[in-house]
Amino acid sequence: MRKSLIGLLLSLGVVACSDNEVGNVSLGLFTTQDIKIDSLTDPIVTGVTCHIASIEADLSLSDPSDSSIACRQTGAITPDMIAQIDKTASGEIVFKKSKSIFFKSMKIRRIWDAKNQTLMYVSYSTKETSGSFKHSLSTVPLWGTKAYTSQLETAKK
Repeated sequence: MRKSLIGLLLSLGVVACSDNEVGNVSLGLFTTQDIKIDSLTDPIVTGVTCHIASIEADLSLSDPSDSSIACRQTGAITPDMIAQIDKTASGEIVFKKSKSIFFKSMKIRRIWDAKNQTLMYVSYSTKETSGSFKHSLSTVPLWGTKAYTSQLETAKK
């Protein structure tokens, strides 16, 4: 039993660590919660980097569901990249992070807005908290990139 408990605590410690962590803000001396800031490069549209801020509690079995996201163009975005993405209305998950041993996770989903030629990134919790699902949205317009197609070109296709 004791070995199982030690194993569980060690595995929680490994899950809490992130190779993508770029910032850590302490919320004070009398709390075990910190704001962790992770950097994520979109695996397909590699010219987009998102920064996700979320609260993590070191001594808790479940982290709060709040998170925020900001995504920006940080490199080239090509037509080939846009051709590879999921263009359905629900998009696709590009990042997932466990927030609890009780099946709660934070996900980042990329959704394509074809009319406005904009990539949308939604950060959300998979478990209801205080009567609502926590979420945040950031957008990356393709204007000025090689992947942008004018309305005139789109009408010709």
